[in-house]
Amino acid sequence: MGEPTRIRAPELPDKLEWFNTDQAPTLRGQRGKVVLLDFWSYCSINSMHVLPDLHYLENKYPETLTVIGIHSPKFENERIGAQLQKAINRQHIRHPVANDPTFQLWRAYGIKAWPSVDELIGKHLDEAEEKGILKHSPTAVSLNPEPDSMLSFPGKVIATRNNLYIADSGRNRILETYHDGKIRRVFGSGTASVLDGCESGAMFDNPQGMVMVGDFLYVADTGNHAIRRIQIKTGEVMTLAGTGKQGRYVADSFREPMDAALNSPWDLSYNESNLYIAMAGQHQIWRMNLNHLAIERYAGAGSEGIVDGPLHTASFAQPSGLAVHAERLYVVDSETSAIREIHLNQNVVNTLVGKGLFDFGDRSGVGREARLQHPLDISVDSERDTLWIADTYNSKIKRIDMKTNEVSTFKFVFKLNEPGGLSIYRNKLFIANTNEHQLVVLDLQTRMAEVVNVRE
Repeated sequence: MGEPTRIRAPELPDKLEWFNTDQAPTLRGQRGKVVLLDFWSYCSINSMHVLPDLHYLENKYPETLTVIGIHSPKFENERIGAQLQKAINRQHIRHPVANDPTFQLWRAYGIKAWPSVDELIGKHLDEAEEKGILKHSPTAVSLNPEPDSMLSFPGKVIATRNNLYIADSGRNRILETYHDGKIRRVFGSGTASVLDGCESGAMFDNPQGMVMVGDFLYVADTGNHAIRRIQIKTGEVMTLAGTGKQGRYVADSFREPMDAALNSPWDLSYNESNLYIAMAGQHQIWRMNLNHLAIERYAGAGSEGIVDGPLHTASFAQPSGLAVHAERLYVVDSETSAIREIHLNQNVVNTLVGKGLFDFGDRSGVGREARLQHPLDISVDSERDTLWIADTYNSKIKRIDMKTNEVSTFKFVFKLNEPGGLSIYRNKLFIANTNEHQLVVLDLQTRMAEVVNVRE
């Protein structure tokens, strides 16, 4: 086998919109260093999974590696620069990022596969060192941080009779507040890690979905690939499932949940002793029996798509929201902009709204005639026979009539910005207004909305 053919990398275009830098970088200006181009989209769970690896590499080669993010958006909403800036801050990205909405660089580089990045970087650095051309210089970064606020990119919320539980995802903690926003207790120190303990002595990493079962609050600890449990009376936080590392199981069951390496659990729901888990990272629904604690794949073949039918042959696409009602498990599939339902007694998956991975929009209609854009949550309103939907990338609240399957926008005067969580209590819909770092309460009778004053 001969020497591999060397191909000159195309220079970065002049007219890209740049973030995290005061001056657009060029490949020419990076001579003497290794340049890693990360092609990503901020909606994608796969792109999120790469970020810890990039952070590791940036720390390992701080002066000889330049990481440049090339944002290649899938959804219309992702093309907007202001929304990309929010995603950069939400995902704690600390390298220059270019927005490439027309996929110029994707096509120019012919992106098809991932290399073994760390090994490849080390090899090229060694070669450059031997030739005497290795350049040591940290990449200049200029961040545009979020304004200071009590909440940081809140992901999900649940409302009980007396309290609100808010996943303050950007600060790696769970807040327990009164309905008026007064904080009662804080679970999690704020540092991203996995540690059991009491209240702020525990640690989470980007917690998202929650569900209350009796005296326990169960938490999808997304960044830790774990399921955690908070005992409400004592404030003790305990890990129930997950090893703390990402797993890639397609069809498995575990008698010991702590042995199961999970994959970005994003939301939880509960029905008849079973905890249902939206396993966003591998496009499946898992189930954990709270009586004997065994955990198993429940639905989804593991392929990313929108295929109905029997549980184990159906396909999901980054499930991110769950709700149970009348022996049906409703699933929000964000990457297909779909709402799915699982008949728990019949073990069958059906699609209510959605068509495919690249079929999205902002359109009312009945069932599959309607279009959503990367929704992230769902809440059941049995009094109104309604499913409330956080239509995240349309920055709207949608409602689905459970009798007719008609989808419509619920109109009210308030600016939402990528809402990621919903919870209903009586006539009030609590909304995690994620990109505005707010919790909003919407009165469904008057259609008046206001910010909940979350405070100490």
